[in-house]
Amino acid sequence: MGFVRLLIGLLLIPVCVAATETLMALSAAVRPESKAFIPPSTLALGGGYALWLIAYYTLPKPVRTYVLAHELTHALWGMLMGAQVSRLSVSKKGGSVTLSKNNFLITLAPYFFPLYTVLVVVAYYVTGVFLDVSRWYLLWLGLVGFTWGFHFTFTISTLMQHQSDIQLYGRVFSYTIIYLFNVIGVCFWVVLVSSPHLADFWEIGSFYVREMSFAALRGAQTVFAWASQYLARFAR
Repeated sequence: MGFVRLLIGLLLIPVCVAATETLMALSAAVRPESKAFIPPSTLALGGGYALWLIAYYTLPKPVRTYVLAHELTHALWGMLMGAQVSRLSVSKKGGSVTLSKNNFLITLAPYFFPLYTVLVVVAYYVTGVFLDVSRWYLLWLGLVGFTWGFHFTFTISTLMQHQSDIQLYGRVFSYTIIYLFNVIGVCFWVVLVSSPHLADFWEIGSFYVREMSFAALRGAQTVFAWASQYLARFAR
């Protein structure tokens, strides 16, 4: 299975490149919502993210809060996939959760699923069913930026340490999955808070996936042809 995961991880690299190209194209397609040099929505998102960075580098790091989100994300994705949660523990030194089943999505979910950001988004739209929350839109975007900054910084710092989750499925496979899902998540945030629509994301993403797949196939054919010629010469 280790070789299969490695192969899948390598095959996903062109998809990761396509996802990055899609994010860049979506960002370039954003139409300014006002004549301001920095649109209010961008300022709110960036301001929330910057506020988190200031807090992260100047205040004691809320490690227990991250560990709680990490283990709750394991538990949430486990329950979504039919697993039973029997025990959950959280401390500053680490945490654990016991599930009746496991797979790569459950294991890697904390590294690509920003739990607190999702809770902020869900809370905003659920509250909007009962109240007019439009006046709090920029504050909400600030919270989205703040909580996503929380997810991003802690994910990077955690991945720089030894993680059994990553070792379980191999670095190449795990890192490509984590990167791909994070970029797709950011694409959804762009669609959620700016002018591009979900149809734009699908159209642009499909185009780049096809382009990168063809490029990867041509590259593989070139390498195979070169290797065949080399082996034929060596055989002589």
